[in-house]
Amino acid sequence: MTQETAMPLETRAAAEKTGAGYLLDALKKQQVDLIFGYPGGAVLPIYDVLYDAGIVHILTRHEQGAIHAAEGYARITGKPGVVVATSGPGATNIVTGLADAMIDSLPLVVITGQVATGVIGTDAFQEADVLGITTPITKHNYQIRRVEDIPRILKEAFHIASTGRPGPVLIDFPKNMATLSGECEEDPEMHLPGYQPTFKPNVLQIRKLVEAVSAAKKPVILAGAGVLHAKASAELLAYAEQQGLPVIHTLLGLGGFPANHPQFVGMAGMHGEYAANMALSECDLLISIGARFDDRVTGNLKTFAPYATVAHIDIDPAEIGKNVPTAIPVVGDAKAALVSLLAQNGEKANLKEWMSTIASWKNIYPLHYEHGHNDRLKPQKVIQLLHECTEGEAIVVTDVGQHQMWAAQYYSFNDPHAWVTSGGLGTMGFCLPAAIGAQLAATDKQVIAIAGDGGFQMTSQELGVIAEMKLPIKIVIINNQALGMVRQWQEIFYKERYSHSLLTSQPSFVKLADAYGIKGYQASTVAEAREVLKEAFSSNEPVLVDMRVEPMENVYPMVAPGKGLHEMEGL
Repeated sequence: MTQETAMPLETRAAAEKTGAGYLLDALKKQQVDLIFGYPGGAVLPIYDVLYDAGIVHILTRHEQGAIHAAEGYARITGKPGVVVATSGPGATNIVTGLADAMIDSLPLVVITGQVATGVIGTDAFQEADVLGITTPITKHNYQIRRVEDIPRILKEAFHIASTGRPGPVLIDFPKNMATLSGECEEDPEMHLPGYQPTFKPNVLQIRKLVEAVSAAKKPVILAGAGVLHAKASAELLAYAEQQGLPVIHTLLGLGGFPANHPQFVGMAGMHGEYAANMALSECDLLISIGARFDDRVTGNLKTFAPYATVAHIDIDPAEIGKNVPTAIPVVGDAKAALVSLLAQNGEKANLKEWMSTIASWKNIYPLHYEHGHNDRLKPQKVIQLLHECTEGEAIVVTDVGQHQMWAAQYYSFNDPHAWVTSGGLGTMGFCLPAAIGAQLAATDKQVIAIAGDGGFQMTSQELGVIAEMKLPIKIVIINNQALGMVRQWQEIFYKERYSHSLLTSQPSFVKLADAYGIKGYQASTVAEAREVLKEAFSSNEPVLVDMRVEPMENVYPMVAPGKGLHEMEGL
């Protein structure tokens, strides 16, 4: 009797399993039920096993669409979005999404095909040094060199992507590793001696913060996306109410604290609200929770929070003190830190005068805009109409530019995980595929994709996925026939020299939608906008609405480059 026939049947089956089989098994163990991807030669063995693996695969029309869709999925669920792309151009097409996910702390596990190990380094067909390219823009990356390592590497990848500060992890998968057989452990141990993120904050630092809050006369909380990643919105609300603290949001933090709460001040930053920016400029204690002090939030660092003792709660120690000197550093998970602060129940300071000052700022300089003449459609009005149509209950996904800022300003977010946008990288083309991922993550919610006419054309081919899957996404194009934010800066800072920012030649977006089998509408007045939105939201099908808005409208207020938050223009 041969050794093979002497083995039990299940042992022989395990020994004969290929690397691609182990990969799919490992994905199932991580409870992956959805993959975004685009096949090609180097990943054909993986796709062959995927054919009957029982995992849903979303075939986007471009690899960039796949990774942005995975980002939208991750942003809503908090689970790692999974992407598969082939070698060479397939891998390089996902680089933008990796950088986007890295800076916005979104968990992804991205599997790229690679040429066989025997020809790596020979400039083989569709070979690219994916590890070298992606090292600076991933939390970690791997290249499979032994079939036996596949289950362990997959387990580690999901752990790294979703713990500590979330981020993308890439696994480069040579083609022969997918076809070779091997014997692997069912549940291998992870080997990550250098990766031990701090979850629980230091008790002494929490105590220092409690004492600082009790002594402060003008404290303020600056809440970022870290609150959302930690699922700490309820704890933030409870702590703010316990201590009577005003709360300000970063762009990516919107929804972490309800906008309709009397202690909510607004969004801060370059296009933030006057009251929020003034509160940061005048506060004596600044408590940053899960925000990284991005330049769009701080303005000129020399004049940022000049009177404040700065406390910074963040799970990533590298962010603390990086941009703003920090007196009370608290390394740890935002939820764990807030739970500790609540338990301490520090003495509540008398903040009546401070809250009155903030209220007066809000009353003197609220967000506002001039209404269009002859019922002409203003972009801010479109956002307000969308809020009315959805009663503020939709998941809003945006692209990048003026419409993004108007959406952040005028669509009030009262719930967490309802705002999906590209913050740190500012990636045009993000909106449409991210909306697909968001809708697949929340099938019971209404998703609105708000795009500019420029960014929409970068990934408009993903209409094919929306049509094919009959996803009931409402696509609203804020069409000002320009690269709006570029045009605004050229108007203000470059003497109205509109160098290559005006989109004078455009397709008919309504006809484009129709070509994909999607209903399309156009509106250029408030009355038309009301009518078409009523029609669009009465349908459970995908709809595209081309909103022809005032082309020269600018986003205000605005903090010009080099200026401090207190030096806002366009109030």
